[in-house]
Amino acid sequence: MTTHRAPHAAPLDAATSGTRRAGAVLTLVLAGLSMFGPFNVDAPLPAFARMGAEFHVEPAAMQQVVSVYLLSFAAMSLFHGPVSDAVGRKPVMTVGIGVYVLASVGCALAPSLPALLVFRAFQGFAAGAGQIIARAVIRDLFSGPEAQRLMSQVSMIFGLAPAFAPILGGALLRVGDWRSIFWFLTAFGVVMTICVSGFLPETLPVEQRSSLALGPIVSALLAALRSGRFLRIALAASLAFAGQFLFISNAPLFLGGLLGLGENEYWMFFVPMVVCMIAGSWLSARAAGHLSAARQASYGLLFALASATVGVVIALQPWGSDVPWALVAPALTAFGVAVALPVLQLAQLDEFPQARGTAASAGTFVNLVFAAALAGVIGPLVATDLVTMALAAFCCVASGALLWAAHVAARRGVRE
Repeated sequence: MTTHRAPHAAPLDAATSGTRRAGAVLTLVLAGLSMFGPFNVDAPLPAFARMGAEFHVEPAAMQQVVSVYLLSFAAMSLFHGPVSDAVGRKPVMTVGIGVYVLASVGCALAPSLPALLVFRAFQGFAAGAGQIIARAVIRDLFSGPEAQRLMSQVSMIFGLAPAFAPILGGALLRVGDWRSIFWFLTAFGVVMTICVSGFLPETLPVEQRSSLALGPIVSALLAALRSGRFLRIALAASLAFAGQFLFISNAPLFLGGLLGLGENEYWMFFVPMVVCMIAGSWLSARAAGHLSAARQASYGLLFALASATVGVVIALQPWGSDVPWALVAPALTAFGVAVALPVLQLAQLDEFPQARGTAASAGTFVNLVFAAALAGVIGPLVATDLVTMALAAFCCVASGALLWAAHVAARRGVRE
């Protein structure tokens, strides 16, 4: 594994990969793989009140349903990518999604909160096999503007999940209990297993694979996590996304506790946010090849920062808790992040062009550790009032924007 290739370096087969274009089936399968995260985080949210009542626990304890999933996802994310660098992308995804299906069945049958958390941990261990490796598949097949376009198109379809999942969760609660949500996740896993097996090609040739020995895997991961350039990009992406994820992961506290919305009114928050995410991803795809990647990411982060600032201003007003005003800033922040995120994700992979699976795993690990902290620790602490939440979101986005600015400045200094 080498760290001497320049960021945004083309893969070995760039002469051909840069000219190919992604088909609709490939795009849809990759988008479906990317939906594992939002489906698992967002779909159960409307059911937290009923789950807490059945298990006789406080609302704050139900946040562990999110944080346990994210922590286990983060822990296993360190291995999905490196193993796929050694044995290929497709076998890791197929086995991982199969385990996810079994874990989802366990969640649906869980008799208590501790049992549910155990199976949520297994969901997290397995879900990353599809979601993480899908990014490496994109960069295996494509380079340059086409890679950015496909990453943006996948993000655009993926953006439907945060809105669709809680709405679906609410709809399932009207016809059944909270367990029906996990039966849906089971069915989703089965469908994705079929799609990966039947429609997704193996994208990593045997001659380009690495060793499966533990030593090289650990060495590759440490190289990524010790790389200052890689960490700047990964943290910039994680912190910027945290500006919107703070509200998503703590939706029951934010929407129900602070804004007084019912479980069937969550769409008022998720639909505008998802529309902005899709619009931002669409703009990112349209800008590919017309605007430099670094500039596009900078513009997106600046817009997100301005939106988070507006959020603080609104929260300070007497009408700051009124709907829809309280929901404006998170949605606009999501737009700016969606413009920048495809560039940031590709930049992480291009720091290690010979081990993209490892780079995808390391980046996901950084993101999910922070996301788990937001869901289980930081979120409940700041979700006491709207001003505190808005300030926390602003600090996250500002930190991400500053890290990206430092990365761009460092690259410019190297070139000079």
